[in-house]
Amino acid sequence: MSAPILSVRGLERRYGARIGCTGVGFDLWPGEVLGMVGESGSGKSTLLSCLAGHQRPDAGSVTYDGRDVLAMPETERRRLARTEWAYVHQHAREGLRMGVSAGANVGERLMATGARHYGRIRAQAIDWLDRVEIDETRIDDRPTAFSGGMQQRLQIARNLVTGPRLVFMDEPTGGLDVSVQARLLDLLRGLVRDMGLSVIIVTHDLAVVRLLADRLMVMKSGRVVEQGLTDQVLDDPQDAYTQLLVSSVLQV
Repeated sequence: MSAPILSVRGLERRYGARIGCTGVGFDLWPGEVLGMVGESGSGKSTLLSCLAGHQRPDAGSVTYDGRDVLAMPETERRRLARTEWAYVHQHAREGLRMGVSAGANVGERLMATGARHYGRIRAQAIDWLDRVEIDETRIDDRPTAFSGGMQQRLQIARNLVTGPRLVFMDEPTGGLDVSVQARLLDLLRGLVRDMGLSVIIVTHDLAVVRLLADRLMVMKSGRVVEQGLTDQVLDDPQDAYTQLLVSSVLQV
C-alpha cells in the first residue's frame, strides 16, 4: 500500500486565548480529495492556512511525502509552493496578477519552475485556457476584463499548469452564482480525476463536498468532531453538530 502524501499530527494554532485549531490529525492519500466543513469560525480556514504554510502552527507536525514541512528551510517551502503544491483562493483576485494578461498569469507559474522558451510557454498557456473553458482569443486580455467565474477558472489554470501533486482549495465556489458554481465544480471534478490530484478543500457547502470529496472532516470550535467517508458522514452523521449541519441543509 502506498504511503500518505500528507500526514498531520496534533496540529494547533492559537491567537492568544482563542483557539484557531487544536489536536488535528489525519492522513491524506495520493489521489484523494479530503473535504473540511464547518460554520464560520470553526477553524477550517486556519487549519488550511497552517497546512499550506501561510501560518506557522504553535504545535504539531506536518509531513509531506516523508519530509518534515515545519523543519524545512523557507526557500524549500517556497519551492514546494511553486511546484508540487498549489493554492486556490476563494477570491480569484488574491491568486491572480490582475495587471498582466491571462496568458502571462499562466506563464509566470511555468517560468517560476524554470521554463524559458516563449513559444512553448504560450502554447501551454493556450492549452490550459482551453482546459478551463476560456477561449484562446482572450489570452492577451487582463483578468479585470473577465467575469468572476472566468477569473476563478483562470486561477485554476495558473495553479495546475505545473502539474502539482497537492492542491489546497479555500471555498473555490464561494461568492459565485449557482449556475457558475455548477460549471466550475464539474470542471474541478474532471481535472482532479484526470490529473490524479490530492486535494484538501475547505467549504461551508455540503453539496460541494458531496460532489468532490472522497472523505470528510467536520470541524467545530477548532476541533475535528467527526470524520469518515463523505457519503457515510452526510447520510448517517454520528456527532450532534454534524447532524445539525446536515439537517439545516435539508430544511432549506
